[in-house]
Amino acid sequence: MQNYTKGIIYAVITAVFWGFLSIALKVALQKLDSVTIVWFRFSLAFISIVVWQTLKNPSSFKILVKPPLLLIFAAIALSWNYMGFMLGVEYTSPSNAQLFIQAGPILLAIAGLIFFKEKITRNQVIGFSVAIIGFSFFYSDQLSAFFDNQTNYNLGVLLTISGAVTWAIYAAAQKKLVTRFSVESLNLFLFGFPTIVYLPFIDLSPMFQLNGLWWLLMFFLGANTFISYTCLSFSLKYLEANKVSIILILNPMITFAAMEILSLMKVDWIELERFSIITFFGAALVLAGAILVVKKKREKLRKSS
Repeated sequence: MQNYTKGIIYAVITAVFWGFLSIALKVALQKLDSVTIVWFRFSLAFISIVVWQTLKNPSSFKILVKPPLLLIFAAIALSWNYMGFMLGVEYTSPSNAQLFIQAGPILLAIAGLIFFKEKITRNQVIGFSVAIIGFSFFYSDQLSAFFDNQTNYNLGVLLTISGAVTWAIYAAAQKKLVTRFSVESLNLFLFGFPTIVYLPFIDLSPMFQLNGLWWLLMFFLGANTFISYTCLSFSLKYLEANKVSIILILNPMITFAAMEILSLMKVDWIELERFSIITFFGAALVLAGAILVVKKKREKLRKSS
């Protein structure tokens, strides 16, 4: 399998996992506070990577002794990205948080062009334009809420955007780091650093009251971190940053589709949202734009094979 194809597959897996993430986080907030949820996600992911690397490559732990400065910087950025997005979900809704967090992949695409000198084709320019137009339709109802709601909504949006900015910083740093270090060794530090940083601020007492279903939800959140960020690292290794970014911004459509299904099911364990024909039209435009950006010319594929 070509590296280009691998990069697309890894990016798609990340997008799928992130598509369900905000819904799971909103549900988890019924039992736990934001800091504890973020800490648990990182700690479970860290334990998973520790076990995996202990069996597979014990030498990778050397990076914990003397991590490069850029990795420390990336870990700080990732730590706040999780918290900013978590608070955005808490103060707004899964769909709205997914809207504003998309500033991250867009900033990553811009970073790819400026810092990594990635070339952009005419089709990619058209694709980005179509995707942006699609998002304007896709989120038209949610954008209007930004101006109407005078409670905690504005704070939630600002926190989410701050998480998006720090995610772009993390991803750009990760793009540099994966050329020198293995993905697994980088994730050892990226997951371990926030596990320690957030430890003094957590409240574990509510966790002892959780039943089996709630624990399944919590383990999903931890597994989501481990799987999605491992796949993201590999996608950045095999694919240009601007292409990774356009695939990742597809994940809100998964969120909206899941919320629509839950609405039809009339569940009572999460606040439901309604979507119009305009929303679905925007989704189609976003998908079309993503295909234009990701698609390679056949001549290039033959040369790379």
